[in-house]
This record gives sequence, structure tokens and C-alpha cells, in this order.
Amino acid sequence: MRAIFLYPIAATALAASLLNAPAVAAPAPTWTVNKAQSRLGFQASMNGQAISGAFRRFDARIAFDPANLSGSSVVAVIDTGSAATGDATRDESLPTPDWFNTKVFPRATFTSKSFKSLGGNRYQAAGTLNIRGVNRPVVLPFQLNINRGEARMQGSLVIDRRWFGVGRGQFASTDAVAANVRVNVTIQAARAK
Repeated sequence: MRAIFLYPIAATALAASLLNAPAVAAPAPTWTVNKAQSRLGFQASMNGQAISGAFRRFDARIAFDPANLSGSSVVAVIDTGSAATGDATRDESLPTPDWFNTKVFPRATFTSKSFKSLGGNRYQAAGTLNIRGVNRPVVLPFQLNINRGEARMQGSLVIDRRWFGVGRGQFASTDAVAANVRVNVTIQAARAK
């Protein structure tokens, strides 16, 4: 008999806890990257000379809604073996263990943790950047324009290559190759149907 009387009390407590639980954000709409019109570039400095390059192969799973930032997410995957600067000797060295070590670490990833509106069409994405198996928190400020199901995002951040062990041996110091690398992101995407 006692169990019969406890059941309604337990059910009432369960219902109350569910009503007071924080709401889980609905997922934001997904977007498909237009790779032909998107670019993931980088700028560095070697012996005082500016170096510009880009990763030719990358993709991203994007779910984003300015009105639903808590339900938004991005996971970007970069093929580190696709890095190119236009200099054959330099480009041949980028996949080696001194730099990206692509045989062991063929991909770098960025995984968003949260988004914040900075006003207007400006936002920032806080997340984790993984290069060579090393995770570091980063914040990517970006501008976003959405027009009739088409979105264009442009962002830039500076990272220290030494955080990830990129540049080893004779390149570990900053005497020849500067520590800071600017990463420039341009994404053109269409809202998935």
C-alpha cells in the first residue's frame, strides 16, 4: 500500500524537475560550404619576408542562426597536406615532421564551443583549435552577411605556431620564422534545403 501512495509523489517531483530544467536549444539551420568561393589563408614571416599561403582542401559542418546562437555550431576540418605558399621548396617542407607532420597528423580541426554577438553583423566564435594533436582554445572574430539563403563570413585571428609545435629543429626558435601566424577565413555558404 505504501508504494501506491509514493508513486503520485514521485511523479509530481519528476514533472516539477522537468519543468524547471534548462531548455535545450533547438539546432540552428545547416549551411553548405561553397568551396570554390571560400578560402582558408595564412600569413607568416620568414627572415623578415612576408609569406602568404592557403590550405587548398578544407570543409566545415555549419549550423548557424544569428537568432539562435546557443543552437549554433561549427566543425571545420583542414587537410594540412594541402598547405601551399607558391614556393616549391617551402611547400615540400610543410608536410614534414618539422612542420605539419602530415603522415601522423593529416588534419587540423576547429570545433566551436560558443558564439557571441558583437553587434551589427559582427560575431565571435570561441572554440578549440587542434593542430598536430594539440588542443588550444581560440576566439575567432568574424563578420557575417546573410542574404536570401546565401551567407558570406570573413574572419581573422592570430595564433602562435609554437603552441602546436609547428616549426621544429632549426625552425623552433623565432630567429628565422616568426611565432605569430595570421589565419584568414572566408566562407561562402548556402542554407541547406
